Amino acid sequence: MEQQTAKPTEREKGVEKKSTLQRTPLLAGNWKMYKTVSESEALAKELKQLVAGVSGREILICPPSINLTKVSEIIMGTNICLGAQNLHWANEGAFTGELSGPMIKAAGCKYVIIGHSERRQYFGETDKIVNDKMNAALKAGLFPIVCVGETLEEREANNHFKVVERQIRDGVSNLVKEDYLKLVIAYEPVWAIGTGKTASPAQAQEMHAFIRKILSQIYNEPLAQKTRILYGGSVKPDNIDSLMSQPDIDGGLVGGASLKAADFSRIVAYQAA
Repeated sequence: MEQQTAKPTEREKGVEKKSTLQRTPLLAGNWKMYKTVSESEALAKELKQLVAGVSGREILICPPSINLTKVSEIIMGTNICLGAQNLHWANEGAFTGELSGPMIKAAGCKYVIIGHSERRQYFGETDKIVNDKMNAALKAGLFPIVCVGETLEEREANNHFKVVERQIRDGVSNLVKEDYLKLVIAYEPVWAIGTGKTASPAQAQEMHAFIRKILSQIYNEPLAQKTRILYGGSVKPDNIDSLMSQPDIDGGLVGGASLKAADFSRIVAYQAA
């Protein structure tokens, strides 16, 4: 009698798809406005010991800008990358308090976060500003992590897809193929940031798949399948495994949990089903 081969489950299909496409997972810690220089040094030293044996994924930390140089020295030569939380769209100029892409690059950064919901909410950043900053980052040789996401009111009004599509189309445009390969998108439902609420894995996957669809319409399907899309919004050690089991979730943009080395190292060492 011919042996029956078990059909893969939907979860197994998803894992297979992610592996086949070779999108290297990216786990990014956004330290926001926390940690002095000495505190950042201590956290970076503890973290690099805890994640020393982790491979097969990129690890990124984004300290406050004043701490970038010191943290860069600590993680140099390790499996941890450095990123900034913001940049200005100009290379130089009379912009008091701002940092340019070349400055951030010279400090040892590989990545920069752009258009985080807190920048949009408190500092009035528009999709046009996000687009200008993204292009400035690429010009400086940085990998931009462009953040998109809806508020609770927008989701409850069933406008979440419309809002995110607008942010993608207006904020991520006019790029050449090489630039699209450097682009990272972070979906962060505003209602889940710092609230303890988290989009369910199914909700997150639904939006991530939608974002990939929009990206495929902007450029092309093969490139969209190579673009990494991160989830951000109360990512914790106890939900990272289920989130990373989804086929279109390629990593996490982690806030509060990245401020504790033990928590962030557990997130980095996730085990997707």
